Amino acid sequence: MGIIAWIVIGLIAGWLAHVILGGRGGFLGSLAVGLVGAIVGGFLFEKLNLHVMPDFWGNLITATVGAIVFLLIWRAIRRA
Repeated sequence: MGIIAWIVIGLIAGWLAHVILGGRGGFLGSLAVGLVGAIVGGFLFEKLNLHVMPDFWGNLITATVGAIVFLLIWRAIRRA
């Protein structure tokens, strides 16, 4: 998948994570959360031996789950 596709998936995943968990996030914030979430999600799915289809929807699911996990950890650290 190309870099443009990863940016689009990251942006959508970051936005979805903000919608699901609440809170605010601008364009760059959503993009950053989504791109980090894609890395976190890929790592988690690999360690848990979960397999998704390597298409747009599978990558979006992986990135969104990772973004949610990342945001939960980030918020827990910021509160401490």
